[in-house]
Amino acid sequence: MTPPRLAAVARWPFWPMLRKEFIQMRRDRLTLGLMIGIPMIQLALFGYAIQTEVRHLPTVVLDQSQSAESRRLVQAMINTGNFDLRGSVRDREEMAAEIGRGAARAAIVIPPEFHRDLKRGRTASVQIIVDAADPLGSSAAINGAGLAGAQRSQAIAAARGVTPPIEVRVRPWYNPGLRSAVYIVPGIIGILLSMTMVVIAAIAIVREKERGTLEQLVVTPIGKTSLMLGKIVPFLLLGFLQITVILLLGRLLFDVPVRGNLADLYLVAFPFIVASLAVGLFISAIVRTQAQAMQLGFFYLLPNILLSGFMFPREAMPEPAQWIGAALPLTYFLTVLRDVLLRGTSWASFWTEALVLVGFSVVLIALSVKRFHKTVEE
Repeated sequence: MTPPRLAAVARWPFWPMLRKEFIQMRRDRLTLGLMIGIPMIQLALFGYAIQTEVRHLPTVVLDQSQSAESRRLVQAMINTGNFDLRGSVRDREEMAAEIGRGAARAAIVIPPEFHRDLKRGRTASVQIIVDAADPLGSSAAINGAGLAGAQRSQAIAAARGVTPPIEVRVRPWYNPGLRSAVYIVPGIIGILLSMTMVVIAAIAIVREKERGTLEQLVVTPIGKTSLMLGKIVPFLLLGFLQITVILLLGRLLFDVPVRGNLADLYLVAFPFIVASLAVGLFISAIVRTQAQAMQLGFFYLLPNILLSGFMFPREAMPEPAQWIGAALPLTYFLTVLRDVLLRGTSWASFWTEALVLVGFSVVLIALSVKRFHKTVEE
């Protein structure tokens, strides 16, 4: 390239503009840190945490045979690694209660005639009750039960020459067809509520700051608390509208059952929506631009999607990932959603989750209001 052409390139407005943008990027350290740090953190976290192989399902045993053979069969199922024994139950009512409140995901039912049938050379039946609200978890239980039954059948057949001595019958509860939509659609309620309440609320408040209208409202006779409530109450009403629309569409399009009391669901949704709004308010108080609000909002939403149990069973995650999921309000709201819609349970089953959500809402709203007031005063 000749010297005149080099001089022309040097005078091209692109280079000063490029230099200006790099200087601006260096000054905006928060945005630069978010763009570099967030992908690194999320790759390390989710690559380590996301696993689809479900093992160690909490299991109860109803052993009506009380024989050595029935105990050997239970031990064979535990040895597959797909079941974790949580104890024994006395009858089917207690078994149903344990599964209904989420304390157990599977149950091994051995009938009284199990040992007698084996002694007489007849096929002995065993029933496995599976909470099929989560298709992945139920598939693991079904596979584990079949493997254990086959192993014990081979062992007994080798010793007694009876084939096949054990028949394992699986009975899925709550989602007999193992349809993924039945499991996913209720979770979409929580995901959309988080997305709307956190990201859109944060962006709406930051937009007011960028336009200067928030400062104009501050100097009016409207109190800061009234100002904040006026900002979040419309989103609160929007959240309840979203729940109603998704429930209707889920019923019409995917035949998602509604077995519980919807009033319980709406009542528990209130602290969840408040907690999500508080997160959005807190984000709006620590960022300066809408781009930063979107980045932090999506940084918060991805763990909600991947670690809360929306897509992947939490039982399959390593313990550190389960601890992070336990710090997310969506984890508890998803439990309530599936308890009410799929299992038809009442307050006795999810009052703990409801109490945790109330705690989240109180703490988060207090922190966000304090930060919001401080930011407005600055």
